[in-house]
Amino acid sequence: MPDLTKTPATDEAHAVAIADADAKAVDTVEAAGKPRSLWGDAWRDLRRRPLFIVSALLIFVVLLVAAFPGMFTSADPRSGDLTNHFLQKPNFGHVFQPDWFGYDRQGRSIYARVVYGARNSIVVGFGVTILVTVFGGLVGMLAGYFGGFIDSLLSRLTDVFFGIPFLLGAMVVLNAFTERNVWVITGALAFLGWTQIARVMRGAVITTRHADYVMAAKALGAGTKRILFRHILPNAIAPVIVIATIALGTYIVAESTLSFLGLGFGGDALSWGGDISDALADIRNNPHTLFFPAGMLSITVLAFIMMGDAVREALDPKLR
Repeated sequence: MPDLTKTPATDEAHAVAIADADAKAVDTVEAAGKPRSLWGDAWRDLRRRPLFIVSALLIFVVLLVAAFPGMFTSADPRSGDLTNHFLQKPNFGHVFQPDWFGYDRQGRSIYARVVYGARNSIVVGFGVTILVTVFGGLVGMLAGYFGGFIDSLLSRLTDVFFGIPFLLGAMVVLNAFTERNVWVITGALAFLGWTQIARVMRGAVITTRHADYVMAAKALGAGTKRILFRHILPNAIAPVIVIATIALGTYIVAESTLSFLGLGFGGDALSWGGDISDALADIRNNPHTLFFPAGMLSITVLAFIMMGDAVREALDPKLR
């Protein structure tokens, strides 16, 4: 017997619901069957990794501190009060206050100096990373793609710079400048730091240049520039990104080391390395003067290393 409780409106609504459900099912199947790119798979994998989430949060906080130090403290990092604040111990009950990390032997707030010192270190780290990635990546890409004489010439040039000790070479270069600011230090480190990126890019391009899609692009008459930047670069840059992410922390350490040795920022410029150097005189009786700038430096470098490891595991299918 027909169901007398149903009406034409009910049947129509039921049919519409079934059609919507079928459409959603088709969309789901299509979405599931659609192949994702390497970057899509990597991003999907990264979002599930606690290591990436923790490192990304740490890096975000450090970048926020470097960009807007006034949001975190109103104290003047260069102003000292020897009468009241000489080597005063930390007051952990006053969070985000000038006396939170204590004071140094000049009566200056260590917390304020740690906050304001982040900017120079971060700017140098990112500046060097961008320069070495662009220049080293270009050198490696040209050497790997053209081969022959060009490869030999660029590879020998890379070997010459690779043979120069990084920090020692940077010290020699910086000694030639009477005024050492952010741009001078960034240029000196980038001048010697591009070799590893070049080697990694060269190897990746050599592996990629014989791929089917590159041969097809050549057969269709694509120019060298289009092949390099539209077909080879997107598929060869993954290992370079991993190396650059980890190296960024290394460049921050290099800047702090140079400042520690007195070859970094001059004058009254703020730097974690300079504060670590100043704290050596009080390390035994007042270790807090060393602990906080060194701790901030270590946390920042560790965050970038963790980020690099997470990106490496996400981009390498063998490590998933």
